[in-house]
Amino acid sequence: MKIEVVKNILDANAVIAQKNKSLFDQHHVTVINIMSSPGAGKTSAILETARRLKDKMKIGVIEGDLASQVDAEKVKKEHLPVVQINTGSGCHLDANMISHAMQNLPLKDIDLLLIENIGNLVCPSAYILGEHKRVIISSVPEGDDKPLKYPIIFVDADAVIINKVDLKAYLKFDMDAFKKAVKNINPKISFFEVSCTTGAGLDEWCSWLTAASKRKS
Repeated sequence: MKIEVVKNILDANAVIAQKNKSLFDQHHVTVINIMSSPGAGKTSAILETARRLKDKMKIGVIEGDLASQVDAEKVKKEHLPVVQINTGSGCHLDANMISHAMQNLPLKDIDLLLIENIGNLVCPSAYILGEHKRVIISSVPEGDDKPLKYPIIFVDADAVIINKVDLKAYLKFDMDAFKKAVKNINPKISFFEVSCTTGAGLDEWCSWLTAASKRKS
């Protein structure tokens, strides 16, 4: 019975997610679902991405957190349309939350919507939101064993940002081992070695995003 209940929840979520995606497509909005553990640098990556692409496309943001509007306030200072979703004790965003958030976004004035999911390497992967691409951020300080401990988050991701590479000289992080572990899970995934502090790798990441926005799937 428990398995059936979970299946019903996910099926209902999938129906709403498809409606979300259809609405995004109607407005020609490309949606990126960004997932990571807490502190990996989702907000920093979103802010640096927006700064580099603001002259090329119109960007909107949905911020997911358990509590507070700290990250949404940071995004707002960049003069971007942003909606905050607080889940309380919820460990992930779901399609229904996104459906409600969309009502407070000017979709006709947005080309690229970046969704910052709740910091968690397990739950968010089970819930599609209506996104076109899924991106995982994994940071150097977290260690290179995350694909081995949390493989499910990488299964259907389109790209991995390896963040905080400016700290690699000070920490034991085996880049080759990390990428090999991810490739064993998902051979088609793209990698971007990035530092939001130095700017390394951000141009390549933004080029990928720009291309993705032109070939929504």
